[in-house]
Amino acid sequence: MTDEPNPVTYPSGFPKPSFDAPTIPPEVMILTGMSGAGRTHAAGVLGDLGWYVVDNLPPQLLGGLVAMVGREPHDRVAAVVDVRGGEFFQDLDAVVDDLSERGIPVRLVFLDASDEVLVRRFEEARRPHPLQRDGTLLEGIARERALLGTLRDRADLTIDTSKLNVHELRETITSEVGLHDIPLTVNVVSFGYRNGLPSDADFVADARFLHNPHWVPALRPLTGLDPAVRDFVLGSEGAQEFVTQYASLLGEVLALYRSYDKHSVTIGIGCTGGKHRSVAIAEALGEALRSQGLHVRVTHRDRPMS
Repeated sequence: MTDEPNPVTYPSGFPKPSFDAPTIPPEVMILTGMSGAGRTHAAGVLGDLGWYVVDNLPPQLLGGLVAMVGREPHDRVAAVVDVRGGEFFQDLDAVVDDLSERGIPVRLVFLDASDEVLVRRFEEARRPHPLQRDGTLLEGIARERALLGTLRDRADLTIDTSKLNVHELRETITSEVGLHDIPLTVNVVSFGYRNGLPSDADFVADARFLHNPHWVPALRPLTGLDPAVRDFVLGSEGAQEFVTQYASLLGEVLALYRSYDKHSVTIGIGCTGGKHRSVAIAEALGEALRSQGLHVRVTHRDRPMS
């Protein structure tokens, strides 16, 4: 009986996994850095931007993750790898080298902050540092800095979060990593006040100041999607001015929403029954907002089904 050849191992002794690299490998990013520097929030930003994100991944499993994701409709994968991985963490350099040799580009992003800021953040969260043990916070931070020194030097991008709030960190991740932010989705919803306001509405406008097609026998069975009702509503005194001015106001407000991690906004347009005026105005408002380059979806909650 012949002996099996010794498996190739990483520095920790963990065997190198065998996997087939995808034909078109995904973009791979490793988020690492000091505990308390904002890794979790940065990972959340990447997730919002469409990345497949895994937190606290042992680096030895990264190759298998890349192979798995390569078979799915994901072209970008991010892994948060840090000292929580214990002895497995020491293999990170070797894992990155291994992936590069297989033709899988890896970008290493290191998040850092000053000791003073890290201490304050841990104290505010009332959590111990993962390497604190029986010592002080500063001793835990010092141990982590010693472990991460060479990794920080190797990083493709280092972000100091000491003076950044969560919104500024999002902007930094989006710009520095070279990503395009996801567009703000604007949902315009017509509704009838008799059935209550939409529970998720951020803005609500009342269209009951316009002439009501309900009192015109020929228009009563129709809805705001029918040309006759649409022309009647938009021909009412003040209708066109309302749509133009409200769209202009919303455009200025919505331009600022992306700075506050807002991904969608719902605008409710109401009339009595949600069949005529609100439907016609919602459609017109949607077109006006689209002309500003916004991604708009118009729905009609209370319009009778035809």
